[in-house]
Amino acid sequence: MRILFDKSAPYGLVRHLEGHSVSTAEERGWDRLTNGDLLATAENAGFDLLLTADKNMRYQQNLSARKIALVVLGNSPWPVVRLYTAEINAAVNAATSGSYIEVEIPLPPRKPFTRL
Repeated sequence: MRILFDKSAPYGLVRHLEGHSVSTAEERGWDRLTNGDLLATAENAGFDLLLTADKNMRYQQNLSARKIALVVLGNSPWPVVRLYTAEINAAVNAATSGSYIEVEIPLPPRKPFTRL
């Protein structure tokens, strides 16, 4: 599967997506495109899936006529995402043309502030 990472997808995830061809929007010069233009450009270039952490894309774009699948990460900091690589792989492998899958990635709870 040909996968495109947008600018919000953590690059460390690439090595965990074995068997897939991964490119980034930045290396293709597409990192300044709006979401709609990025989806259209990626589809026209033959990408099967866009991986992003932009949860608003679902509401900003009409995805019903799209061929490209979207996998959306619930959060994007690599130290947290790396704990969910199995779930992300499952979502990527389950994606079909035009599908939308959101992978829930909760942030760890913050430690309470205490004064010394």
